[in-house]
Amino acid sequence: MEDLQTSHPVELLTFELGEHEYALDIMCVREIRGWAKATPLPHAPSFMRGVINLRGAVLPVMDLGERLGLPTRPHCDRNVIIVVSFEETMTGLLVDAVSDIIALPPDALQPPPDAANYGAQTVVKALTLIEDRMIRVLDLNNIVVLSQGEAA
Repeated sequence: MEDLQTSHPVELLTFELGEHEYALDIMCVREIRGWAKATPLPHAPSFMRGVINLRGAVLPVMDLGERLGLPTRPHCDRNVIIVVSFEETMTGLLVDAVSDIIALPPDALQPPPDAANYGAQTVVKALTLIEDRMIRVLDLNNIVVLSQGEAA
């Protein structure tokens, strides 16, 4: 949480998964691409859609909704892949649609309820309200890094 406690505005990319809104730190986002069919890999976790060619590099693509345990939804032309860079690793996150880029003061972000009380590791590092919309700010450390260990 220490990175959220700076005096500078926090810039977030917001996106949709089902009927919910999520966000990522814009500094982790490298690009946004239209959905492209991924080549599946054997023995990969079900949320890993496979790999795509990103300008000559192999990019793993994960269905972020499935990774978060959300109900399965059909893919459509509106789906996009958010390419993120985390700890020198590039990963594609399949989402329903990108919404907006927002800048918030750090005090607009609130910590989520303690997931340890529920016996789960949280993937949400902060919550914020924008015009009656609850937006969950995701922790890539608990999404991307853990999934790479599961895929190995």
